[in-house]
Amino acid sequence: MKITFKVYRFDPQSGKAPYLQDFPVEVTPGMTILDALGEIKAHQDGTLVYRRSCRSGICGSCAMKINGFNRLACETQALLLKQSVIHVEPLPGLKPIKDLAVDMEIFYEALARVKHWLINPDPPPTDKERYQSPEDFKKIEVSTSCILCASCTASCPSFWADKNYLGPAAILKAYRYSFDTRDKGFADRVGALDNKHGLWRCHTIMNCTDCCPKHINPTESICHLRRMTVENKY
Repeated sequence: MKITFKVYRFDPQSGKAPYLQDFPVEVTPGMTILDALGEIKAHQDGTLVYRRSCRSGICGSCAMKINGFNRLACETQALLLKQSVIHVEPLPGLKPIKDLAVDMEIFYEALARVKHWLINPDPPPTDKERYQSPEDFKKIEVSTSCILCASCTASCPSFWADKNYLGPAAILKAYRYSFDTRDKGFADRVGALDNKHGLWRCHTIMNCTDCCPKHINPTESICHLRRMTVENKY
């Protein structure tokens, strides 16, 4: 089946406004959007810029807006969209660098603000790892699946309106560590969380949950962190 891909093009050095360029591609069963972009780059326009790496839904680098919905290009099969025209655009809310590649700096800065790593001042055991029971791991298991693709943050109207907002991905990482029984760093994170650019900016629109390729519910994690914040009287 021949499908027309309307691909977002933008080159800041050209001085031209962004535009959509049509590329006809002969699509076969099983062919993903990432495969189609590869065909375009290899045989139609070698200047096309986009990010990709693992092609297995693990690295998150090929997240983009496909037919109005944030998805991983490597996991989205073109024929399953059942459209003769497919729009491919960069993630919304993030500054385009060139074509489909966006500037992720603001996304990474939010992660650093919530200290997305294990904080425990106690010296680690010398004879074994810090123990965590299977039951305790279950509490955070789903949140550990986040691949930092930024689909959720880029789908959030609160983030579109407030670039200082941490966004669902960063808050999900704060949940993953704050609810880890081996972590003692909630007091170090709460300053970034308990303000108008943190937990309380979320309006439970749940776009983040709808578009997550790993089927995580960031909104639920935000609610758990709100409760923890209030119960600890921060």
